[in-house]
Amino acid sequence: MALQAAGRQSLVDTVVDQLRGQVAAGEWAVGERIPAEHALAEQLQVGRNTVREAVRVLVHAGMLRSRQGEGTFVVSTADPGEIMRGLQLAGVRDVLELRIALEAEAARLAALRHEPADLERMRAALDAQAAFEDPDGQPDSGHLELYADHDVEFHKAVVEAAHNPALTATYTWFSSSVREALVTALGDRDMPRIIHGDHHALMTAIASGDPEAAGQAARTLLERPKQAVESLLGES
Repeated sequence: MALQAAGRQSLVDTVVDQLRGQVAAGEWAVGERIPAEHALAEQLQVGRNTVREAVRVLVHAGMLRSRQGEGTFVVSTADPGEIMRGLQLAGVRDVLELRIALEAEAARLAALRHEPADLERMRAALDAQAAFEDPDGQPDSGHLELYADHDVEFHKAVVEAAHNPALTATYTWFSSSVREALVTALGDRDMPRIIHGDHHALMTAIASGDPEAAGQAARTLLERPKQAVESLLGES
């Protein structure tokens, strides 16, 4: 199926959208080479420079990959950038629900696959986080973002201890939304405070090598703020 000819306004954006749509629709299968630059330019009735820039955008997005001397190939029919933009629009509850799904499984796998360095990284993150607490053990209001950074670092360490590259990559994409939701929650007096005992319980369960206990500890840690959000939303 030929690409629709692009208009004259915002040519690069228009071509990016059309190529993205063609890839997502399966016009070219994963692993297949897309038409050469001159062929796409002719189909779209735009200059080759415009096509080149559009292809670069999709290469950067992870949908295409260029191989010198061979051409440009489809590597994914989904645009990770679009996924990330959707995550950025998600609410705190949505983020927590996804965190439970990802982190409970990550904790279970971490219990089976962790290495000593993984546990050291978790401990270091919790120790660093404690430096930004007030005398009552609550986050210092003047350092909420740094406090959140170390909390996210702890959870990333848990996920990476699963030693599953796909899970790590997914959580890495997701971690900016995790951090944003956490900073929002830390600034909301109606949200429960972070309980370090829950973090240490999770780390202990992972260290013990008990996958079921580790998965449950991860759920327990995140269910508390999820229930608080649901209560604020008037949901059971």
